[in-house]
Amino acid sequence: MGLRLDRSRELQVRAEKLLPGGVDSPVRAFRSVGGDPPFVIRAEGAYLFDEDGNRYLDYFGSWGPMVLGHAFAPVVEAIQQAAARGASFGASTAAEGDLAELVRRCFPSVEKLRFVSSGTEACMSAIRLARGFTGRKFVVKFEGCYHGHSDAMLVKAGSGVATLGIPGSAGVPEETAMHTLALPFNNLDAVEAAFAARPGEIACVIVEPVVGNAGTIPPAPDYLEGLRALTRKDGALLILDEVMTGFRVALGGAQQRYGVTPDLTTLGKIVGGGLPCGAFGGRADVMDKLAPLGPVYQAGTLSGNPLAMAAGISTLKELIAREGEIYSQLEKTTAAIADGVAAVAREAGVPLTTNRVGSMFTWFFTSEPVTDFASAAKSDTAAFGRFHRAMLEAGVWLPPSQFEAAFVSTAHRTAEVEATLVAARTALQS
Repeated sequence: MGLRLDRSRELQVRAEKLLPGGVDSPVRAFRSVGGDPPFVIRAEGAYLFDEDGNRYLDYFGSWGPMVLGHAFAPVVEAIQQAAARGASFGASTAAEGDLAELVRRCFPSVEKLRFVSSGTEACMSAIRLARGFTGRKFVVKFEGCYHGHSDAMLVKAGSGVATLGIPGSAGVPEETAMHTLALPFNNLDAVEAAFAARPGEIACVIVEPVVGNAGTIPPAPDYLEGLRALTRKDGALLILDEVMTGFRVALGGAQQRYGVTPDLTTLGKIVGGGLPCGAFGGRADVMDKLAPLGPVYQAGTLSGNPLAMAAGISTLKELIAREGEIYSQLEKTTAAIADGVAAVAREAGVPLTTNRVGSMFTWFFTSEPVTDFASAAKSDTAAFGRFHRAMLEAGVWLPPSQFEAAFVSTAHRTAEVEATLVAARTALQS
């Protein structure tokens, strides 16, 4: 019968007259998977509902923040109560300190922090701070890691640029990009060579400890520890970009899961309970270089927004109170989904590599292991596109890109696992 998206198509046509590509973020346009993007009208638990009355089992969760599911009642109530007191003040509130204390409880490495409005802002600010603290210019990042769309970080950035087949971005001056050293992920020798070539010149190494923007790619054993040792030896700072992994792969993020202590951490998504919010923080001596205490300037009119603070406080309180229950459930459910579909693919003779860390995972349409962006890029993106369309027809909405991680929430239960396996069996055997 096919998926009816008449109203969504009308809205897409209108949007294309008003917004570039009809979207406010490129991956939403479905260019890499084909078909029409549904227009969402509401969400609840593990499900999205579109303008045409269709219901979808959601596996991208607003790209990560909905770890407790959509419209989680305590978070909704907290936002409503905050909104009744005023949406924005441009002045300090107690809620900023309340959320900061919760973040520090989960991330002991974060001695001081500052809230911003997005993960892009968090990463951009952390890098500026690292340069200001060290007095150095060069930044090491890794191919396929996305740290927001600030100019210097769009070099081999994976995610959206990879989805669209763009090597970088127009509008980024060579003078800006020349100080960014993009190296292969999971290759310590390359990092060691970079430090040897530029001793005392590298301000920081920034890394997604679990790559999520080239699809899910876990760190190799001792890789993060190796980055920690190399940066410490040279006097550079280590920045863990936990915008995606923070509160996701463990309550204390990847640094808790892998036992690595960074100098700076960037956060987003879950920290704001799904509202626009990010944060960066770390060692007190580094953070004290920020204005008004130090010479590194950073500011934001809507930073510490009271609605975002309320949503973040409610979310983190729930995660802290039920840590053992929540994270064991997420591990169990996500393994059942990821491994279950992998088994269906084997039965159907479809080459598939499954990568998972905690409640984030990716099915790569390749028979080879995926350990970095180069190996992820060998995936059959056309096959993924067909799979995505077939799953959407069956009511399962996956991230519309081979190079994006999927996410599971506490609202995904046995019924959702079973529905996913039924849909995958049809999609992979057709």
